[in-house]
Amino acid sequence: MKRSKAYQPELIQSLRNPREAEEYLNAALEEDDPELFLLALRNVTEAQGGVTQLARKTKLNRESLYKMLSERGNPELKSLDRLLHAMGFRLAVAANR
Repeated sequence: MKRSKAYQPELIQSLRNPREAEEYLNAALEEDDPELFLLALRNVTEAQGGVTQLARKTKLNRESLYKMLSERGNPELKSLDRLLHAMGFRLAVAANR
């Protein structure tokens, strides 16, 4: 039987590209599932160097950042904005089409 290949390393590698990460995060948002969006944020965070590096960039407490990105995370808008800004992104609103 053929073994399946782990996709996580390739996903993280592709998310190092800002355009790929942008499309990935927007696709997660379109699913209207907060847990899926947090998973996508965790993956992009890993691709961007991990929580410790982003904690330095955002000036947020590392433990708070871990909690924010956890499966039970419920980030405040301000913290989410700082995290996205540190990754080179911004929050935006678009009309439903």
